[in-house]
Amino acid sequence: MNITIRRVLLASMLSLGVSATAFAGTPPATGLGQAWPNAADVSANPNFHVYVFVLGGVKYVQVNDTNGDVLGAVGTAGGQFITLPVGQFAQLVTTPQDPAAATTTATPSAAPAVVYQDSTTTITATPLSNGALQLNAAAVSTGGGTCDPIECNNHLQ
Repeated sequence: MNITIRRVLLASMLSLGVSATAFAGTPPATGLGQAWPNAADVSANPNFHVYVFVLGGVKYVQVNDTNGDVLGAVGTAGGQFITLPVGQFAQLVTTPQDPAAATTTATPSAAPAVVYQDSTTTITATPLSNGALQLNAAAVSTGGGTCDPIECNNHLQ
């Protein structure tokens, strides 16, 4: 085989390998709302499965239980959050911008547990006395007490 052809083939294979590696490090843009999405489980707690999706600069974080049942999800960008209408306990998700959509007289039956944390976002889960679960999403403080929008946007995973 000609040495020039070998070099072209080698360069082609290397570029495919590099692009595949880069793609593997990028969170998927589809699968939100699925019980077992084709995404890495990034949970900080063995009692939950957490999946991250990114689309259009917005990070979507979905929390599932160990059976794959979707419990709730939030979208976040630049320190701002929105509760997504997916999951068994979507009405009980709280964010810095919005309280839970439903009120309950149930009380916490255990301390909140961190289920997800990255450089900009923390999500905790609190079991309630009625068997429900409350998810709380918050921005990670960058020293000034809030998440600077420029800093947060540069660290979306």
